[in-house]
Amino acid sequence: MNAQIISLIKREVIPAIGCTEPIAVALCVAKATEILDRIPEKITVLLSANILKNAMGVGIPGTNMIGLPIAIALGALIGKSDYQLEVLKDCTPQSVERAKKYIDEKRIFISLKEDIDEKLYVETICEAGEDKSVAIIACGHTSFTYLARNSEILLDKKQESVDDNEENTPELTLRKVYDFALTAPLEEISFILETARVNKCAAERSFEGNYGHNLGKILRGGCQNKILGDTVFSHILSYTSGACDARMAGAMIPVMSNSGSGNQGISATLPVLVYAEESGKSEEELIRALILSHLTVIYIKQSLGRLSALCGCVVAATGSSCGITWLMGGSFEQISYAVQNMVANLTGMICDGAKPSCALKVASGVSTAVLSAMMAMENKSVTSVEGIVDKDVDQTIRNLTLIGSQGMNETDKLVLEIMTGKN
Repeated sequence: MNAQIISLIKREVIPAIGCTEPIAVALCVAKATEILDRIPEKITVLLSANILKNAMGVGIPGTNMIGLPIAIALGALIGKSDYQLEVLKDCTPQSVERAKKYIDEKRIFISLKEDIDEKLYVETICEAGEDKSVAIIACGHTSFTYLARNSEILLDKKQESVDDNEENTPELTLRKVYDFALTAPLEEISFILETARVNKCAAERSFEGNYGHNLGKILRGGCQNKILGDTVFSHILSYTSGACDARMAGAMIPVMSNSGSGNQGISATLPVLVYAEESGKSEEELIRALILSHLTVIYIKQSLGRLSALCGCVVAATGSSCGITWLMGGSFEQISYAVQNMVANLTGMICDGAKPSCALKVASGVSTAVLSAMMAMENKSVTSVEGIVDKDVDQTIRNLTLIGSQGMNETDKLVLEIMTGKN
């Protein structure tokens, strides 16, 4: 079981540059271009509604531009599929100018893919002369399910509705997550420290520039001292929202993602790291708290799905609340209380696309994470007679994910209609 869980974490916690939805589109285009073996004369991209929603308003790394056309053009011109979610890391000012020209030549066509149930779906058709290539990503941001060049099918997993490795995915509960985090041999899980290094670097670089709404910098300024004080809490908020500021604005800064989302990776990492550093915790305690946080997020996302109408910050902040509660000296029961408190508070926060204001939702999520941990340490938990919270913490998590994956589907459609209907 330990080996399976470690493999799962290593699959789900990976580096990414830029918002993972437009980057997944760029990755798909890069792969189709490689199969075509020349620069396409025409690119058609068909997307699920959730991919489209999350790609409309976010900055593309290295471009000072937002949206899908520039991501698609760069994917074709300089993207390398071997880089996975860092597919555009070779971007230069010169390649951006080439991409702008490519867009101006009206070679890119983007539309919704009709009649699909999968919320994460990218289909790319590249054409040049008589040749055509097709690449499809589905279920996971880097999971190719179909590849073809002309009449030759190179890969066909379209009938599968799971990620490539799902048959090897362990069945988790919160207790299993907790036990693994506390008992796994340290040398086998110390790799998780890379999330702390990378995501802290992203936050600190955000403080040096002007990204998005600059929420991280605002929280480090005079406002911080006058209202929030120079505290661990204010530092958690500033670091976490700062990293999100930079990422959503399209800074060429890598972050460690979780379950296909950079913001989830940031929110699962930085609150735990800041609390551990400023509370004088040991490296082992930090490692185990980070594993607890990240694996909790992975566990919840298993039933929620990669993309949903429920903001991923809710899920990721639940993970960090578990990590912080344990660092505070909390037991499994108190960690369960923290989860109950999180679900009682943040359920229903909508995802209205990836964009600079995600930093505000990240800040809301991690502030609730700290509040929930503080309540848990006082043995205070929202009870099963209140709302969707159940006596069993795993059932509470299932209630949350059921609302996010099914109950909010109409909300998801309405959000997209509003977003696409604006003048």
